[in-house]
Amino acid sequence: MEHPPAEDRPVAIQTVGLTKRFGADVLAVDDLDLTVYEGEVFGFLGPNGAGKSTTIDVIMDYVRPTTGRAGVLGLDAQDDTAAIHRRVGILPDDYGLYERLTGRKHLEYAIALKDADDEPDALLERVGLDVRAAERPAGGYSTGMTQRLALAIALVGDPDLLILDEPSAGLDPNGVRLVREIVRDHARQGKTVFFSSHILSQVEAVCDRVAILNEGRLVAVDSIDGLRDAVGTGATVSLTVDRVPEELTVADVDGVGTVTTAERTVRATVVDPEAKLAVIDRVREDGAEILDIAIQESSLEDLFTAYTGDTPPQRVPQEVDR
Repeated sequence: MEHPPAEDRPVAIQTVGLTKRFGADVLAVDDLDLTVYEGEVFGFLGPNGAGKSTTIDVIMDYVRPTTGRAGVLGLDAQDDTAAIHRRVGILPDDYGLYERLTGRKHLEYAIALKDADDEPDALLERVGLDVRAAERPAGGYSTGMTQRLALAIALVGDPDLLILDEPSAGLDPNGVRLVREIVRDHARQGKTVFFSSHILSQVEAVCDRVAILNEGRLVAVDSIDGLRDAVGTGATVSLTVDRVPEELTVADVDGVGTVTTAERTVRATVVDPEAKLAVIDRVREDGAEILDIAIQESSLEDLFTAYTGDTPPQRVPQEVDR
C-alpha cells in the first residue's frame, strides 16, 4: 500500500521520551520515541521482556509512565483516556473473560460499553466463531475460541486504531489466516493496526513498517526492505550448475558478500538487488551451465536475530480451536 510522505500524514500513536520503571531495578521501557502513522499496519517486535506489552499498557493508560508522554489519535494517553478507549480496539496478550457469561453476552456488553451499533452475529461471523458456541459460557471455550471472541470484542465499534498483541495465539492455520485478512481489511479502510507478535512470518506478511525493541530501547524502525539494507543481509542466490568452475570469480562482483560452493551448487549472499543478475552472469562467464536458480530474501527472523542477538521466541502450541 502506498502512503503520502510521513510529514503529511496524521499520527496514530506517538511516544516521546517514554520511560517506565518498576521499582528501582526494573527499567521496562527506556526513553522510547516512536511514531505510528494513521492508515499503516505497524509491527512491534522484541524478545520476551523487551518492553512491548508495557508500552501498550502506557498507550492505553493501564499503567502510568515514569517520565515522557504518549499520544493516541491526537489525544493525550493519560488526560484523554476515555475518548481514546472509544476509538481504539485492543486484543491484549493477557486478557480475562467472565467464565459464566456466554460469548454473545460478552459482545453485547462490549457493544453497550462503546455505545456502538454492531450486530453480535456479524462480529461472530467475521472472527469465525460459531453462533451456537456463542451461546455457551466462555469458561468452556478452547484457547482458539477464546482468542476469536477476544478479537471480536476488539473489533466492536469499528475502531480507528486496532492494537493486536499476539493475536494468533492458540489459533489453527485457518484462524491465523483470518487474523491476516482482518488486519488487511482494516488497513484498506484507512485505519491503523498496531501489531505485536512472535510469529514473525505473520508480521512480515502484513506490516508496512516494523519497530524492534530490545531491553526497553528502540533498536530499529523501518520497512522490512529498509531493515535488510541497514544490516546488509539482502538475499541469497543459489545456483545449481553442471559443474563448479575451477576459477570462480563471483566474489569480485560488487554487492556480493560471502560465496560458498558445494558439489554442484554456487551460493552467494548479496546486499545489492542489482547484484543478483550479476552473480548469474558471472557464473556463466566463468564457464558453468546454470541448471536451476533459487533466490531467498532474508527473513524477518534473520533480521530480528541481527538486531537483538536473540533467536525469535516461538510460542509453545496450546489447545486450539475445536
